[in-house]
Amino acid sequence: MNTPPIVIPTGGSLQAARSGGIWLRTERASQLWPDLSTSLFAQGDKRGRGYAFTLIELLVVIAVIALLMAILIPALHRARNQARAVACQSNLRQWAMTLAAYTQDYEGRLPSGPISHIGLWLLRGTFIGAIDPNANHAGLHGFHTRGIALCPMASRPRPPDPNRVNFVIAVNSPTLSWRMTGEIGGATAAWQILTPEPRFLGSYGYNTALFEGFRIDPIWGPDGVPDLNIFTLREHASIPVLLDAVNPWPNLSRVNSARPWNWPEGGSGLNSFVMRRHGRQTNAIFLDWSVRGVGLKEIWTLKWGSDFDRAGPWTTAGGVQPDDWPKWLRGCKDY
Repeated sequence: MNTPPIVIPTGGSLQAARSGGIWLRTERASQLWPDLSTSLFAQGDKRGRGYAFTLIELLVVIAVIALLMAILIPALHRARNQARAVACQSNLRQWAMTLAAYTQDYEGRLPSGPISHIGLWLLRGTFIGAIDPNANHAGLHGFHTRGIALCPMASRPRPPDPNRVNFVIAVNSPTLSWRMTGEIGGATAAWQILTPEPRFLGSYGYNTALFEGFRIDPIWGPDGVPDLNIFTLREHASIPVLLDAVNPWPNLSRVNSARPWNWPEGGSGLNSFVMRRHGRQTNAIFLDWSVRGVGLKEIWTLKWGSDFDRAGPWTTAGGVQPDDWPKWLRGCKDY
């Protein structure tokens, strides 16, 4: 019996010929199907090995990522600090509008009392005295300050420390009696008033001379310091009112000879305003109600009081030398 020949078609397309019940694939068609003689896992492994990273390539990628992070992180940090400085100035502008309206209503006078500590109640926005505990303490002269009391760079107090210097203020007179306790802040930490409650946090300090007859060393009379009308003062653009500070009420007495501190966390007197919170400057309100950044060395040239020497030993006019400054201040602009 003669077997019919098997015919293999060639046409480039998928074709098959049937002979004796057997389908045959063309050579091109067989390339479209997996080769069942080799496992699919083995074929995938062969294809994957062709695209794998070498150790050198992986190290290069890691080095590039590390370099980009080293460049971007400081830039992001600076951008964040600049944004916080802008928010700080925004708070001070709200303070400026509030105090400007207050002095207009009270004919050029800030809250007055027998001592300059009355300004603490101005910062807090509420007066809580012991003479009349049932009095309405909702607001001091009708305005509130909690929402604008904190610089974003110093919005939290320091961790508790029994060795930290705190402040206690007690006033007892026939017409006024109160006691206040609190903790000093830092360059990136808020000061806080602990008692009377509720606790209050702040990041700004005021020029105490504005509450003591505009004198660094006030002249006391039978009724305390003379009343001050700020409308009678000159050079309002040079008179600081409220600044970034580690202490709400810096004691400016005998401040003319105050030496800058050797560390950038603030201190007493003028050093309460000299710290590394916004780089080489601090934010301030002036008596013309403008808000601007003040160079750290410029603080010694401002008009803090009528008896303040603006050409003192820590100014260029007073002969200060670059090496006289603490190391952390030497790179700041001279004034």
